Order: sequence, then C-alpha cells, then structure tokens
Amino acid sequence: MHDSQKQSRLDEFERMCREGGVPFTYQRRVILEELQTMHSHPTAAELFAVVRKKLPRISLGTVYRNLEILHEQGEIRKLEFGGTQSRWDGDPHPHYHIRCLCCDRIDNVRYEPARDVEASVSTPGNFRVVGHHLEFIGMCQECDANLISPGLGKLNKNQPLSKAACALKHPRIPKKP
Repeated sequence: MHDSQKQSRLDEFERMCREGGVPFTYQRRVILEELQTMHSHPTAAELFAVVRKKLPRISLGTVYRNLEILHEQGEIRKLEFGGTQSRWDGDPHPHYHIRCLCCDRIDNVRYEPARDVEASVSTPGNFRVVGHHLEFIGMCQECDANLISPGLGKLNKNQPLSKAACALKHPRIPKKP
C-alpha cells in the first residue's frame, strides 16, 4: 500500500470514528500507522516495542485495547492460528497467509481469495456461514535450511515435521555445519 493510500485510509477511519462517536486518539493513530508499515504480522508485544519508540509512556494494555478496537472497526485483521499468539495484520482486505511450523513467521500469500466459497458450503448443523480462514503451513527458507534431527542429520524434506526437530526453535539441536 502506498503512503497516499495509507493516509487516505487513516483519514477515512478518523472520519468514521468521529461520526460513530468513537474517539480517534493520537495513540490509536500511531498504533495503526505502525501496524500498516509492518509486514511481519506482529504480536501485540512486538508492536508495543515499536510503538514505544514514538510513545514512550504507552502501556502494553493500551496497545491491546486499541488493537481490539481497530479490529472491531474493520481497520485491521486479527490472525488467530491454533496454538500460537494472536498476530495482527494492518491490511484488512481479504487475503491468505502462510505460517512457518518452526518459527511461526507469517507471510502473505499471493493467491486470490475464494469469493464464493461461503455460499457453496453446506453444513449438517444448518450453520449460516459468514466467512472462512485458510492457512497455508510450511517452512520458511531459514528454518528449512537449518532443520536437522539429532543423530539423524538433515531431515528428509518429505518427512513429517515437528517443532522438536526445528533447530531455530530449539537451540540444543545443532545447526547444520
């Protein structure tokens, strides 16, 4: 997203907040601006560390509360992958992600989101489908290059993966020479 697009989105969000009676604070603006510049899909704590450089007196609780408000307003996406901390995405438009099984790094995937999948799903419990999540999983290049198994050497790329085998997550497992 270009700077002019980001500024336009910020201005539009500020207008919507004011019309809806939701305060648009300087803290909220900084949190949103910083999140929109980060492409790492940070946790609240990671974003807090960045925001604190501009707002040294901000608390982690304030960052959490503002992220939830921004999410409820549709300005950002909350990414919840099983067994990991929530991550935040400054791009609210529909798109998919890929997550590294070792280091939990998350990247965007260049794949057009399925637009009509919700309408084509039938459920045995008569659910009203309102959305879907598709998570691709794999190994980032760095983890893949360092993945070895103790006593076995580098793992075969076709072997099932486990976090226990990840050299980056578990420093006791030596990296390949």
